Amino acid sequence: MRKEISLGVDFGGTRIKIALVDSKGRILHRAAVAVRRSWPRKKLFGVLVQTIENFLNTHTPSKKSLLGVGMGLPGLIDFKRGFVHRFINVRGFRNLPLASMLRRRLKLPVFIDNDVNLMTLGEATYGAARGFSQVVCMTLGTGVGGGLILNGELYRGSSLSAGEIGHVPVSRGGPLCACGHRGCFETYVGNRAIVERARQRIRAGECTIALDLVDGKVSRLTPEVLSRAAKRGDRLSLSIWKEVGEWIGIALAGVVNVYNPDRIVIGGGVSEAGSVLFRPVRESLRTHALAWPLKNFEVVPAKLGNDAGVIGASVLVRRSLP
Repeated sequence: MRKEISLGVDFGGTRIKIALVDSKGRILHRAAVAVRRSWPRKKLFGVLVQTIENFLNTHTPSKKSLLGVGMGLPGLIDFKRGFVHRFINVRGFRNLPLASMLRRRLKLPVFIDNDVNLMTLGEATYGAARGFSQVVCMTLGTGVGGGLILNGELYRGSSLSAGEIGHVPVSRGGPLCACGHRGCFETYVGNRAIVERARQRIRAGECTIALDLVDGKVSRLTPEVLSRAAKRGDRLSLSIWKEVGEWIGIALAGVVNVYNPDRIVIGGGVSEAGSVLFRPVRESLRTHALAWPLKNFEVVPAKLGNDAGVIGASVLVRRSLP
């Protein structure tokens, strides 16, 4: 019997998401387990293996029915060697041959890659970038990540680190970024930057209905709250999303001018603001990008949502097997 199912894993610092995915990108079964980034490596690795084993015992007749396991991780990953150079914000997961460690424990083919690369694969195969051969995918959340499709194939770069859109410098001497440099794109459009911008303006005396949504507690403001307020016509929230959209358009204008993509797909929690974000992004692109590469181009929201990582991981398995 031909194997049609693979296991996709999205391994983050606070949660492990896993799913059985068929050859059409449909999720058959799913599960998620909370983890703590403070756990030592041995414990975190043990929880990962046990979670996968328990899930497979429950949802598959036999490991022989699987093509293999694909896994996305937030960090610098050597896809070719299955090697983790750096797993962001999780201690102990550095310079680690994770794929071979998992193969020995699971007795299955295992392939690993950067999580945004796999989100990109998912969107390009089954989502908003399907049918396009030159694509940029970007995730907006605590940080900003990116993935590139070049001539229909995932482009990883000469040192397998391509797509770091969040660390494109957009301002000389700007805010200090977690990477150690100043003025990175991420410092203007990440979750923390958006919320801090709102807090500063509230402290300066501006009024906003966003405070009504959090019982007047400034500490509880989030991008999701600001997007809800903006959709109700709140002036402060709308202006913040306009500013964020302008910064995104400036950064993406450089990508459009250099790369000339068919499509840019934006996902992640911040992108869920919807039209209050995408409208100013498109306006900023028209202002800052060259007119010619914009002729056959669209910027659109991601389609697969939180499933993009596990679905993309299943695509990685299919593309990696001989």
